[in-house]
Order: sequence, then structure tokens, then C-alpha cells
Amino acid sequence: MKIIYGINNIRKARKPVVALGVFDGVHRGHRKILRAAVSKAREIKGTSVVLTFWPHPQREESLYSLEHRLRIISGLGVDICVVINFSRHFAKVKAKDFIKDILVNKLGAGYVYVGRDFRFGNKAQGDIALLKKSGQVYGFQAKGFNIIKVRGLPISSTLIRALIRKGNIKEAEKLLAQPVSILGTVIRGTRLGRILGYPTANIDPHHEVIPASGIYAVRIILGENKFKGACYIGKRPTVRKHLRINDQKKNINVEVYIFDFHQNIYGKYLEIRFSQKIRPDKKFPSLALLAAQIQKDVISAKKILA
Repeated sequence: MKIIYGINNIRKARKPVVALGVFDGVHRGHRKILRAAVSKAREIKGTSVVLTFWPHPQREESLYSLEHRLRIISGLGVDICVVINFSRHFAKVKAKDFIKDILVNKLGAGYVYVGRDFRFGNKAQGDIALLKKSGQVYGFQAKGFNIIKVRGLPISSTLIRALIRKGNIKEAEKLLAQPVSILGTVIRGTRLGRILGYPTANIDPHHEVIPASGIYAVRIILGENKFKGACYIGKRPTVRKHLRINDQKKNINVEVYIFDFHQNIYGKYLEIRFSQKIRPDKKFPSLALLAAQIQKDVISAKKILA
């Protein structure tokens, strides 16, 4: 997938089918729109184009970082993704001008696909009705996709965020149509895991929504390679107590133990895909008891992932 950053770098493509939206989380509702755009583009021998925004127009915390979102969108077969910087200046662009200047003049859109509830332009004045009306003027077809519901509740990034934070990863996975995951950079830690016999990769998440504290069975994506492992998320209460670590911020730590892995991966990007929560985080009376519990957690994770 070709990625274009900024309005001024847009170039017209062959018969563009444009999917317009934030697509935060790229959940089931988003995927329906994106796959429809890809399918239509292939049908007419055109180009599937995603037009998205960063940061989030509603200033909400994103489910995924921009890079993580782009990875998922690319995996759906999209040809081009245009990322527009949602600045204060851009927020003032009127909906009609956005359609004329960007969708028509810049992209030359033949089709525009959006969620039926999607709003755009200054003061959110643009909607599917305006797109359809403008399409009659400028010669493109606009289509609005209905919101997908699960158990009567509309699928939304807000709902998915709440589920992930509560540790309900299986419920979130159903709405996402893929495993809950976080993308981050491997950084240096205290190296205590090595002492306990389970060396972990410490992860600095890229603006991601983090699951609730606890131990999880996970799959790891590192470059083109896939591994299995166990992930810890929490404030390390046992370590803080016995090593007398005084961290006033009490940051949440994300650490992953990769099975049968011994490479140096500091500075590399790593994606953690959560399969199942094993247990909540807890404080142990000693480091020895913590090590014994880690051994049990690893055994549980291997059974889950087998």
C-alpha cells in the first residue's frame, strides 16, 4: 500500500474509489466499508483509496497509533492511503470545500464510501446527504454504510476501548474482527526477568489503548516472523516492594516473554496480539514465589496457544 502524507502530495489515481473516515481501530464496521471499496476498485479496474485523519478529529484517545492503523488497512488490500493532518486550520475547512477541493479536484473520486453516521467539515456540517447531493453535481457516486450492531449495541471505537481497558479482550475481538493488539518499541528495562529465568522484552506502546493489568497468552509479530509468548501488564508490585523501587508515577509496564527466543531486539517494533487473559496482576510475598508463578503462567500460556 502506498501511503501519502498531506493534502499537497495527493496525485490523481486511476478511477479512484475513496473510503473516507477516521477508521480508528479498523473494527468490523470499518472493514465492511474498506473491503467494499477494494472490491469496487477491482471490479472497475480502478484504485482503492483510503482518506483518513491524524490526530483524531474529536480529540479522542485512539485505539491504535497511526502506524498500527496503517498496517491493518494495508492488510485489507487497499492500494493508497492518504493521511491528512487534522490541524486547527484544517478543522475550519467547510464541508462543501472539502468535497470540491479534495475529493473532486485532488483525488478525482468516482465513488465515495462512508459510514452512514460519518460527519466532516467545519462544525461537522458534512454528511452522507451532502455527499450524495454533491455527487450529482461533480459526477461521483456516494454510498453510506449502516452501523453494524452486536446484541443491539452499535459497534464503536468507544465501546471497544472500554472493553479492552476492562480486560474483556474476547468481546473486543468480536467487534474488531481481529485479536486485540498493541504495537510498540522494545526498550531496555531492569533486566529482572533474566534473573528470574524469564527474560522479557519491555515495550513502549505507540499511543495504544492498553488492556487491563494481568497476565495474557499472546502471539507476537516481529518483522515477518511470528512467535508465541506470555505478556505482563501492570505496575510490578512484587518487584517494587522487594527491590524498593520508588516510582512516584507508578507507570504501567508492558513486558512480553517470547518462548524459545534469544535475540537482541532493542529498538525494534513489536506487535503483541492478545489471545486470552490468564490471571489478574497480584503482589507476591517474595521474588521466589513470583518466579514460581511465572513458570505456571508460561505453562498455561503454552496450553492456550497450542
